[in-house]
Amino acid sequence: MRANILSKLFISLFLLEIVFSGCKKNPKVLPAANIPVAGATRMQLTLDSIFLYAKETYLWFDALPSYEQFNPRQYNTMSSELDNYKKELFDITQFKINPKTAKPFELLTSSSAKYSYITIEGAPGVKTSSVNLEGVGDDFGFALSSVSANDIRIRYVNPGSPAAVAGLMRGYRLVKINGTPVRADSQIDVDLINSAFNIQSMTLTVEKPDKTSLNANLVKGSYNSNPVVKSTVLTTGAKKAGYIVYARFSSLQNSQGALDNAFADFSAQGIEDIIIDLRYNGGGYVETAQYLNNLIAPSALNGSIMYIENFNQLMQTNKAPILSKQIIYDSNNKPVKTNGRNATYADVDYSIAGNTFKFSKKGSLNTIKNAYFIISGSTASASELVINSLKPYLNVKLIGEKSYGKPIGFFGIKIDKYTVYMSQFNTKNSAGEGDYFDGFQPDFLATDDVTRDFGDPSEISLAKALSLVRTGTAVAANKTMVLQGGIAVNAASVEVNNVTSDDNFYGLIEGRIKLK
Repeated sequence: MRANILSKLFISLFLLEIVFSGCKKNPKVLPAANIPVAGATRMQLTLDSIFLYAKETYLWFDALPSYEQFNPRQYNTMSSELDNYKKELFDITQFKINPKTAKPFELLTSSSAKYSYITIEGAPGVKTSSVNLEGVGDDFGFALSSVSANDIRIRYVNPGSPAAVAGLMRGYRLVKINGTPVRADSQIDVDLINSAFNIQSMTLTVEKPDKTSLNANLVKGSYNSNPVVKSTVLTTGAKKAGYIVYARFSSLQNSQGALDNAFADFSAQGIEDIIIDLRYNGGGYVETAQYLNNLIAPSALNGSIMYIENFNQLMQTNKAPILSKQIIYDSNNKPVKTNGRNATYADVDYSIAGNTFKFSKKGSLNTIKNAYFIISGSTASASELVINSLKPYLNVKLIGEKSYGKPIGFFGIKIDKYTVYMSQFNTKNSAGEGDYFDGFQPDFLATDDVTRDFGDPSEISLAKALSLVRTGTAVAANKTMVLQGGIAVNAASVEVNNVTSDDNFYGLIEGRIKLK
């Protein structure tokens, strides 16, 4: 029986136990290889362990060189231990080449892997996020984009955040920050804006769509945030469509109530079309993605394959003994027992059969025929899993910009005080499709219209979706207008740029286990 076990509870033993517990005949070598440990520093042993875990649990382990060829201990020139580990992990991820692109599967930038990362943060699976996967934020709760030199807009506002409490909304135009007028084409102004996000308080002057002004005094603080930013039923012509903006695949405990309420409303109104806005959703827990799919799909799909997680051959065939050093804890932080001993990750079922997930209807909505997803380059991981899993069964159309491209998932590996999230499994739908490493191309291109709030029927992406619901065709991009400095212009001529970054990369996190 699968248990809900968060990534922070996955791991038990630290590096030194890996080093000294595995080889009684020769306690001076690492058990996984003939590697001397006498006189080695803690950093060197951690570097060794990162590589040894990759050799057995990394999805593309077969592309890695030997320990001697790789030489983990060479990573000692960076400014901090963590930077050394990040550099090592990046190099590990660059060996496997995608034959379609002739580039590494995990190449994002010259120093950043696309999927794998290492952290010392306590939040499970979160790379950089102001709202974690338990729905807790600790910031001002909003982000900014520009549509022209003198037109900076609020891109989104996290529910429950200081920005939301102050009345700020997506689409409001920034006029001043801390009393200073700002422009997007001034690096001084951009630096001023970003520096304001790094202090504890700020004052904003914004212009609302009705041209009135709002002054907001914000103080950074902790808050609880609902992952369902917006949920409503929109009428277009003679049809109704459910519309939901979903910010992150947070823990099921955090997401379930809000999702259930939204879909209960959709069911009560008998919608056949649903528009799911995932344009800023960087993923999260696989379990929550599965729950959302079960809310969307009709009960007729019960028992049909939703998706399959594919681990590497070593893990599938019980040839990853290093996982015996990772004890499994339950939600009460107690070791899980099996056969009278502590269960470890070597006891987990990594087989195809054990990781094939099927539909099991949730909620009462049984009428969905068409699913329209609004996506962008920030749409990743669990978001893409939902889309891919529904494609074989429903009429799925994508609107917006190309998604991130992450058919890869992981669970955390604890090494000393660090947690390593390295690519460990890929996902496929019932048709065997899943190699969307370059992202999903939208069926209908659309600019992210930050000049309008979520749910505004004239917002570009939503307008295209509603047009599909109403007529089966989407309005052309060059016929859609956006507001730029208060003037309506063709959307095709507008370039939207982030003034503040999106800190919402979560990954595809497997927070459940199934013992053999």
